[in-house]
Amino acid sequence: MANETPLDRFKTVLGGAARVLSDEAEVELAYTADAPTQSGKHIKVPMPARSLPADQVAEARGFADGFALRLKHHNSALHLKGAPVEAVARAVFDAVESARVEALGSRGYQGITDNLQTALGVRMRADPITRARTRDEVPLSTAVSLLVRERLTGLAPPAACVDGLAMVRDWIEEKAGSDLDALGLVIDDQAAFAQMSMKLLQDLELVEGDLLPDEADDGGSDDEGQDDQQQDEGDDSEDAGQQGDGQVEQRGETTDSEQQEGEGSEARDDSLDDADGEPGDEGDDGMMPVRPNRPMADFAPQFEYKAWTNSFDEVIAATELCDAEELARLRSYLDQQLVHLQGAVTKLANRLQRRLMAQQNRSWDFDQDEGMLDAARLARVIINPMQSLSYKIERETDFKDTVVTLLIDNSGSMRGRPISIAAISADILARTLERCGVKTEILGFTTRAWKGGQSRESWLAAGRPAQPGRLNDIRHIVYKQADEPWRRAKANLGLMMREGLLKENIDGEALLWAHGRLIGRPEDRKILMVISDGAPVDDSTLSVNSGSYLERHLRQVIGWIEARSPVELCAIGIGHDVTRYYARAVTIMDADQLGGTMIEQLAALFDNDR
Repeated sequence: MANETPLDRFKTVLGGAARVLSDEAEVELAYTADAPTQSGKHIKVPMPARSLPADQVAEARGFADGFALRLKHHNSALHLKGAPVEAVARAVFDAVESARVEALGSRGYQGITDNLQTALGVRMRADPITRARTRDEVPLSTAVSLLVRERLTGLAPPAACVDGLAMVRDWIEEKAGSDLDALGLVIDDQAAFAQMSMKLLQDLELVEGDLLPDEADDGGSDDEGQDDQQQDEGDDSEDAGQQGDGQVEQRGETTDSEQQEGEGSEARDDSLDDADGEPGDEGDDGMMPVRPNRPMADFAPQFEYKAWTNSFDEVIAATELCDAEELARLRSYLDQQLVHLQGAVTKLANRLQRRLMAQQNRSWDFDQDEGMLDAARLARVIINPMQSLSYKIERETDFKDTVVTLLIDNSGSMRGRPISIAAISADILARTLERCGVKTEILGFTTRAWKGGQSRESWLAAGRPAQPGRLNDIRHIVYKQADEPWRRAKANLGLMMREGLLKENIDGEALLWAHGRLIGRPEDRKILMVISDGAPVDDSTLSVNSGSYLERHLRQVIGWIEARSPVELCAIGIGHDVTRYYARAVTIMDADQLGGTMIEQLAALFDNDR
């Protein structure tokens, strides 16, 4: 076409190349300013500038080639069947398979090899292995995948990874060197490669030698099946219902005929949660409400706090950080880990539901001169139409239209049981509040990198100016938007189980972000609950500013919200005293107490007007 730009031609050619490489005519290639992703046959790669710089073109080609090769050479069902359950082992297993796919697809094609090398370099820039100072800071999944790639292709790892990889190379070679050598012999057979990968994991002591992944998966499904058969009336029905919900959504089964027509029993509520509903039930487009004309809190407070740069910060949906297949797997893993906890938390959630529904019960004033005709007085109206006091008026309820935001610390110190319990408790709480007409938003906060990331690199390039302020790339994650139905977002919470997601925490800015989303909501009452297990920590920021820089900002933000904002703020500290920051707060020493404490705190807020 005459009006076609070089960028348009590049997009056309790259899309065609992706379809040829993947051997899939229906592959759709799109462009994004966020992280590259693949969901089924939909691929998103970085958007190059209009001038088509060579490095950006190579980056887009590398990610497109990698995703296309995965479509051609990777069988997802076979991969899931042989995958281990434990999170670290699963991350290594996935990374090794990705190395196989890229090595297999690039054999004999120097152009593809160069493109994949460029994409790998881009990925490694944000990987903790490039900033690791000790062996414990090296992510095992990255290290093993680089060694596998080295064995399969003969290519050296990117220069930025050499120092980090050297910290663990000897240990991996000693434990599993022979396994790495053997992988090249079965590169063309995914099933055999998966078995050899499991042998690799066993020799690295990431999985037990006598437990096969199929047996672990079967055991989990049997437990879920038993739970599904134990649905009784009352509080216990929800525990089994939640397990059933996950299975229905993963199979893709829907029940379009079921609609939410009232409260009903708890057993019926579970079936309503699974109903896909009408197309318009997906939530409002954009999900960010129109900001009302409020005189207060629309303007960010001015503190003695700054960021070196905001260029590398991101607010991102959970679905953009992980494809649907992996989200479903992570959600299933989350459910398996906490099957025994869900029963206790669900019982408490049911109590909260009953208390909220009691506050919303309708009441009527009878024997009125005007209003709605009272059916009980119908005979009297027919006999004497002029008779007064035959009408009723619905009395206003005191329950305010409410929205609740749960802001969850996604720092590395939450790894393990605390983040698992936080995720499942937030999930159960969101479902409970949704039944009561209370919208719930679930957010998380962390950083994109350990020890600075691109912000620190920018500061170093600028000559290390003094007092640069916040010196890391923040990542704010939206797991569930307030207008989004629970059933649409339940899988997103599994993202918290992903290896490498949890890094550092900059609480003050996260609190301002969550508060800003809340203050723009149209609801009359706004509640913000923060769940954290420590003070704000970011090594890069604190190494070049005062030691109390982040903590002082957090105190200022909390004081400003509590003194001037209509948002009701409360906090729960896990093994960390947050009462010294927040006026309304509670500290728990055991993560197992989190679910009950969240519900008790919310119940107290609903029971008492501010």
